Amino acid sequence: MSQDREPKQPGKRGQSRARIFYSAIAIALAAVLLYFSLKGIDWRRVGQILAGANVPYVIVCCILCTLALFLRAYRWRILLRADGEVSVATAFWATAAGYFGNNFLPARAGEIVRTMMISSRSGLSKAFVLTTALSERLADGIALVTISALVLLTLPSRPGWLAQAAKPFAIAGGLALLALAVLPYLEQAFKAITRAVRLPEKLEAKLHHLIEHVLRGIKSFHHPSRLGGFLALTGVIWFLDSLTTITGAKALSLTISFPSALLLIAGLGLGSALPSTPGYVGVWQFVAVNVLTPFGVSRTDAIAYILFYQALLYVVIGFWGILAFARRRRSEPGITEAVEVASSSDVVSV
Repeated sequence: MSQDREPKQPGKRGQSRARIFYSAIAIALAAVLLYFSLKGIDWRRVGQILAGANVPYVIVCCILCTLALFLRAYRWRILLRADGEVSVATAFWATAAGYFGNNFLPARAGEIVRTMMISSRSGLSKAFVLTTALSERLADGIALVTISALVLLTLPSRPGWLAQAAKPFAIAGGLALLALAVLPYLEQAFKAITRAVRLPEKLEAKLHHLIEHVLRGIKSFHHPSRLGGFLALTGVIWFLDSLTTITGAKALSLTISFPSALLLIAGLGLGSALPSTPGYVGVWQFVAVNVLTPFGVSRTDAIAYILFYQALLYVVIGFWGILAFARRRRSEPGITEAVEVASSSDVVSV
């Protein structure tokens, strides 16, 4: 008696190939960047630096990271409320779960996790919620590029590769800002393109629905008071991240100046957009070495610091992320499905 086998869906096969391709690129990139980052590192000194970490400073770093996480959730809620009401608690736990997912799932799939959490609780469309999440990332990228350009332009002397970086950073930030400003007004043009292609009626209707929700997510930035609140919180968040960087360096008896701290968090944020393994292994080591060494920090000290910083984020995000999943699993048994969907999805990071 033969058993019926469920045929494999072409879409799932395509997703599987894309995941394999992305993972292969991420692993290869991590290996190459680690090779160049870890050359000549004095691992004995790295161990001594980490072992001598000042506990009170470490605790302060954990508090600052938690505060920044909360403010990120509150800032995202500003965008979400453009289309419906979302509580602060819902936004926070979804953000914690999403960041936790980004540390352990490939392709920044944590964005899918937090999208599904918000959508299931608020009734907002997944397309709108995901667009606000990705638009938030894009806005962070613009902020980081702008901060980098301003820091580089104000430095009396720009060491190493940083000397040529200010102008390209400023141009990239301006183009991204222009995209956020203009795209919502091109809705009819995008719909006209889909009609010109002469797609099947149902597919065209779905695309139009997706276009409307995506552009509505981007347009959430266009409200003056909403934009003002978002920008104010963005400034506070990146100041807290810089303060965490400086405090973390003090915990290891290292010195990182405020300008170099700003450039480091900007580099880490922008580097996170590259194809990377969970936890950004390789990418963050490469960024830390190339940003900090022009400011007089040795390669060994830079590696010691970034290993400490990654471990710190794993602990803080892990703590709040596990709590978020535990809470949602009790109230929504189907939340495991969200993680499974996210881990099998291909999310392009902004």
